[in-house]
Amino acid sequence: MGARIMYFVTAAFLVVWFVLVGGRGVALIRQGTAVTVVLGAAALILPAIGVWFLWMNTRFVTRANRLAGELEAEGGLPVDELRRTPDGRIDRDSADEVFARRRAETEAAPDDWRCWFRLAVAYRDARDTPRARKAMQRAIALHDKRPAAS
Repeated sequence: MGARIMYFVTAAFLVVWFVLVGGRGVALIRQGTAVTVVLGAAALILPAIGVWFLWMNTRFVTRANRLAGELEAEGGLPVDELRRTPDGRIDRDSADEVFARRRAETEAAPDDWRCWFRLAVAYRDARDTPRARKAMQRAIALHDKRPAAS
């Protein structure tokens, strides 16, 4: 729940920032000189990219959470079987062992979104965020029955 609140606080902060920067961009464009119009247009590009990025991430998180809820209802969420160091961090060897099992499970059933979801969790536990995201995107695509982006 804390992560969700933090996400919404961060998103709200970004929206306020987009509005402020966008307002400055419009004010610069209204001045009408060549330099201010170029600077104003550049200032409007940043919020546009930010809004797109925020939208894509919110969509991704919403879909991933929907899959997690569905998997939880089926009783298929991965069990946390990872060993931890005394300071609470995931033991790297333990994460690698679980990852190897999840990868084998996914290779055995490459069209099962549940396997890809569990593989994404294993990637995250192994601290490989880019691959975790790709695996989760694949799980979402398989769940929604559409081709995955490469």
